[in-house]
Amino acid sequence: MKKGILAVTMALAGCMAGTGMAAKFLSKKVMQKEDILKKMIEFYHIFNYWLTLKQEGVFLADYFRKNGYQTVAIYGMKELGERLYEELAGSGIEVKYIIDKNVDGIYSEVNVVTPDEELEEVDVIVVTAPHYFDEIEEMLSQKVDYPVISIEDVVYQAG
Repeated sequence: MKKGILAVTMALAGCMAGTGMAAKFLSKKVMQKEDILKKMIEFYHIFNYWLTLKQEGVFLADYFRKNGYQTVAIYGMKELGERLYEELAGSGIEVKYIIDKNVDGIYSEVNVVTPDEELEEVDVIVVTAPHYFDEIEEMLSQKVDYPVISIEDVVYQAG
């Protein structure tokens, strides 16, 4: 009888532990998906407003001129970084270099460096990964003494 009770107790303990582990795993997956969704919503709103500005004849180069920024470094060369680079080409605002963790996958007419390398002085660094801006800004601010701003601020303040 004691062996039967012990077996049932052990089985129940195993089920509870397994359920707890499964719940923790599922909770982590749900949080990851929620984070991706939040990132995509931010991305959508920035791109949508940027397109609205372009349709109204407002260009991001005007924001840089208005703030006295003549030289720029772009952090992040995915969609937003590529569009910013293209929009600033020929505008009189010089993109001196690109900062990205994945330098091997980036082909650019300007120098591409990793965040760990020495960063040439520019008037401003624009972070084009708005979802991660706070952590990127904190890291870059320890290396440079000039402004680090978000593409989100550039787009929303350009209008």
